[in-house]
Amino acid sequence: MVRPMNQSTSRGHEAPGFAARRIAADVLDAVLRRARPLDEQFDNHPALASLPERDRALVRMLAATALRRLGTLRDLLARCLSRGLPAEAPRVETALLLGATQILFLDIPDHAAVDLAVRLVQADRRAARYAGLVNAVLRRLAREGKAWLADIDPTRDTPDWLLTRWSRAYGADTAAAIAAVHQHEPATDLSIKTDPELWAQRLHGRVLPTGTVRSLVHGAVSLWPGYDEGAWWVQDAAASLPARLLGPVAGRRVADLCAAPGGKTSQLALAGAAVTAVDRSEIRLRRLAQNLVRLGTSAETVIADAGVWEAEPFDAVLLDAPCTATGTIRRHPDVQWLKHPEDIAALAEVQARLLDRAVALTRPGGVLVYCTCSLEPEEGEAQIEALLARDPRVALAPLQPADIPGLPERAVTARGTLRTLPTLFPDPDPRWAGCDGFFAARLTRV
Repeated sequence: MVRPMNQSTSRGHEAPGFAARRIAADVLDAVLRRARPLDEQFDNHPALASLPERDRALVRMLAATALRRLGTLRDLLARCLSRGLPAEAPRVETALLLGATQILFLDIPDHAAVDLAVRLVQADRRAARYAGLVNAVLRRLAREGKAWLADIDPTRDTPDWLLTRWSRAYGADTAAAIAAVHQHEPATDLSIKTDPELWAQRLHGRVLPTGTVRSLVHGAVSLWPGYDEGAWWVQDAAASLPARLLGPVAGRRVADLCAAPGGKTSQLALAGAAVTAVDRSEIRLRRLAQNLVRLGTSAETVIADAGVWEAEPFDAVLLDAPCTATGTIRRHPDVQWLKHPEDIAALAEVQARLLDRAVALTRPGGVLVYCTCSLEPEEGEAQIEALLARDPRVALAPLQPADIPGLPERAVTARGTLRTLPTLFPDPDPRWAGCDGFFAARLTRV
């Protein structure tokens, strides 16, 4: 649970727009100071539900943009702070980050951004004496900051350790292009039950070559046309691909391991499979089940650790394993500031354990698809090579570009696995471009 900031007797909370900035500051503090996931903080802040929908959207935009451009923002603030930031008042940096985000990247008047940032520090007893500093720094950024942006390397918003890893795996130019994609807020991708062209028109979007509808509509998706009648569900274009690798599933028993939030379960159930969705989280499974009801389909749900769960072998198994999620940074910019190099090895051990169990849950002659939303080879390619080396019961079933119509051929590797990068689906307008970074491999049980 996010802890609201300590407020003094300041009447700043009465200023229009102040409540949204205060909550955004709480959320940003939770991510940067306590390593809490952005979505978790956004969902759990006690005051957020009382805001109008427009202000809730502003809170998310403020926090997400600050995290998306954190390296740039800190560099520019450092130019204005000869003595650095006061260690005893972390709200000062938070207020500066949010103020600078509005001045440099959002369509908010400079005077409002400065005034509300000053009110943020005035409302915190440890930071109040730095109100003048915040005012001066942000006023300077309003005058000079946009000219300074031209000097900032686009890779500055990516932690060095990730940029180094991506350069080694994909080349320096591709790593820089991935970093550039991450600087922009992405569109919303939707998997459509029927008639993508119709829903693209209704949602002011476009149909991607793989059939996903991409929309720039803003606001709560529960208010969008088609939501109540279950015409679509939110799912990144890349995330929709692994389930397709199982092939025709109508009438087949399929296990979806680590199933939440449920996009792949929805795909499989709507394709006619008898799906068993397994996940450790009862809350997330409950949401999955509710979404299936909205879509007019169903699946068996099981609360269990998929690494030890036992059942009769299935015709097909889909394992979307827990991972560092570095392929989702364009949608979840907090990931790059919450993850660390040591997380990769720890999660790789979990993935190997889950893969071994997934093999046991696949009947002879059945199909197993393994995937992760990670850009790290240890969580993708290396996992499959290690599995093939230790378990003679499985064989790689190489993919062909034709297996997923509309997908660029470069997304299928020479080894016959799937590797999407955030640079896929380029577009002159960055709002329309990109997708999540995913790895997937198809195996057969022999």
